[in-house]
Amino acid sequence: MPTSPPDHVVGRVSAVLRALSTYRDGASTSQLARQCGLARPTVHRLLASLAAEGYVDRDRQSGRWYLGPELYLLGEAAAPRYDVTQQARASVHRLAAATGESAFFSARRGNETVCLLREDGDFPIRSFVLYEGARFPLGVVSAGLVVLSMLPDREVEEYLSTVDLTAEWGPAHRAEDVRARVARTREDGYSTNPGLVVEGSWGMAAAVFTPAGEPAWALTLTGVESRFRAERRGELGALLLKEAHTLTNVLRQPS
Repeated sequence: MPTSPPDHVVGRVSAVLRALSTYRDGASTSQLARQCGLARPTVHRLLASLAAEGYVDRDRQSGRWYLGPELYLLGEAAAPRYDVTQQARASVHRLAAATGESAFFSARRGNETVCLLREDGDFPIRSFVLYEGARFPLGVVSAGLVVLSMLPDREVEEYLSTVDLTAEWGPAHRAEDVRARVARTREDGYSTNPGLVVEGSWGMAAAVFTPAGEPAWALTLTGVESRFRAERRGELGALLLKEAHTLTNVLRQPS
């Protein structure tokens, strides 16, 4: 999703790296420039500098850019402080096994959610809206909706007053519609995305909280519409809430 270009070098570098992280099969300079809202020559210079330091890598045949080995090493060093995916794997596995659907674990990063884990159940038809590394704004997809819904009213209103989700995600993401879904999510305890991103692809999510009570992560189930009929959504919601509560308690324990 195109964003307003940052007005400082660190912001531009960060924007390029975040944009590149959303492409599983690499990205061209032009693709990254469009997504960051920056001029192509500017993005190329940034990428060349990042490549010299090992933060990005370029395939010589295709010319496509990829995240580089230095980022992997930095991530490994940061993981003990920030990575909770190991604790989340058990919940994701249980959800996939119990429901047959695809289960996910996502983390909040600023005004986005980022998918960190995926495990597919045994039902043969999949939804591929979510994948590891996929980023969505708060209020979009079930993970982003449940995280937004569990924020204080003031933060919800501040966010909705500064973003236009309709430009990328369509009229169903007008502020008043998102507010209605926030209210419903708070009532249910879990969010439901009735095919608003990709028609026929449904999702449900429950928030996972930090020890301070902040919604920092989400557990999600996705699948085709026929698997998310009204009579089954209560069951799926209860499973999500159970696993989210369990994981929240795990993360509250001293490491």
